[in-house]
Amino acid sequence: MPLLFSYGTLRNPAVQVANFGRRLTGRDDALPGYAVRMLEITDPDVLAVSGETHHPIVVATGDDADRVPGTVFEITDDELVAADEYEVDDYHRVLLPMASGERAWVYVSADA
Repeated sequence: MPLLFSYGTLRNPAVQVANFGRRLTGRDDALPGYAVRMLEITDPDVLAVSGETHHPIVVATGDDADRVPGTVFEITDDELVAADEYEVDDYHRVLLPMASGERAWVYVSADA
């Protein structure tokens, strides 16, 4: 099963239920070498689900001392596809090493 690292709205139980039909359980972890920025969201469907006009987005800093805290979730392949559909085009999914040593899918800035 894929691992998905979330630092933002995918940790919200309402967003999880809307996208996956269930609440996810996960464990704390961190993403080294990245920092959080805020992104204005204009997609009406995403706005309706999250209820937030600005979502966090991570950008690579190249400094391993920088860390983004979040949660690693074990999800199904179908749920990973659903997460792709939820994220707006500003995000790009990549497989990255976590502070724990595990590798997880992470939505990072598509501008990188």
